[in-house]
Amino acid sequence: MSRSAMASDRAAVPVSAAGSRPYLIPVFAVVFAVLWVDGHGIHLAANSISRMLADARGGAADSLTYFYDEVLGHYLWHTGVVGLSVLLVARERPAGAGVAKGAARGALWASGAVYGLTFFLIAVEGQTTPLGVPTAVLFTLYGLSQGRRLARRPLLSFFLAGYLVATLLFAGWWAYWGSLPELSEVGLL
Repeated sequence: MSRSAMASDRAAVPVSAAGSRPYLIPVFAVVFAVLWVDGHGIHLAANSISRMLADARGGAADSLTYFYDEVLGHYLWHTGVVGLSVLLVARERPAGAGVAKGAARGALWASGAVYGLTFFLIAVEGQTTPLGVPTAVLFTLYGLSQGRRLARRPLLSFFLAGYLVATLLFAGWWAYWGSLPELSEVGLL
């Protein structure tokens, strides 16, 4: 095979999310999964300790459990959620024609909407809106920019539905409250 034929063959191969290092994809997946699980575990453990130390409010232990619960735990957890969603969409290969039609498309968008509600709730209540809002907006813009290609990309369609719902909920929450307070701050939990 001539050099020009090999060059044109390489040009036709899509570059992976990890560039020329596709072996990094499983590494990224494990890292994001570990962030998700560890962050959630840290959050739950610190939350439990905080409840046991209810009589010691205002001390060093209270500050430390607050940091582990509300800051470190939530940001690790939500970074894992966002990272895995980005990785899944980046690695998605377009499916054959007609994959997401009719009831399947409706189920895809409905389940994506549930994901979007969940993402909105964990970001607002978890105080990670500095991560959640830009993620939702950027994912929505990217998904909308794909136009007709969405029909062949069910994962992107799912996340577009989810992050579109989350973006609308963030905007509505901001419009109603003038900021993005936790649900528990406004008496909803």
